[in-house]
Amino acid sequence: MSAGTEVATPHGAARIIRREADGDARATLILGHGAGGGVSAPDLVTAAGAAVAAGLHVVLVEQPYRVAGRRAPAPAAQLDAAWLAVVEHVRAEWPLPLVFGGRSSGARVACRTAADGGAVGVLCLAFPVHPPGKPEKDRLPELAAPTVPVLVVQGLTDPFGRPEPAPGRDVVLLRGDHSLKSDTPGLRAAVTDWLAGLVLGAP
Repeated sequence: MSAGTEVATPHGAARIIRREADGDARATLILGHGAGGGVSAPDLVTAAGAAVAAGLHVVLVEQPYRVAGRRAPAPAAQLDAAWLAVVEHVRAEWPLPLVFGGRSSGARVACRTAADGGAVGVLCLAFPVHPPGKPEKDRLPELAAPTVPVLVVQGLTDPFGRPEPAPGRDVVLLRGDHSLKSDTPGLRAAVTDWLAGLVLGAP
């Protein structure tokens, strides 16, 4: 994995880490982290490795609040604006179809910005359907916002809830919780199969 590169955004510098595809790349997967963690989260590392092996470039995005050393996440509008600034930087460097993705809070950002950023698909790892114990505060409208194919990989015992499949949305349930650490082979297979169908023309 290469060293990080800072990218200017309207809300401070973001940091990106690039991983080049094995062979000729057909697309780029941009992945964002969760609210309290970074780009080294196990499920992000697994998804990135699966994408590289499947022939996609990968860009891991560290939001400006984390680059600046703050623990509390920035407001949604700031996260989205910073993300879209990174998207434009990546598009200029690698002019390929872009797949947005992320874990938890990062998945929400990917869904909210998919249309404005021109994503061809959205990969959601542990999408937080609602805060733990508060199912009435659901975020399903965000998950329903993309008009491109969506894959959600969710733990069976995730306290943040489980979304249902819907037209254009595949949901893969794996054993384990919000961390998605309990079934790494299952996660890798789900991401690989979905990306193959999305951008590589596989059955």
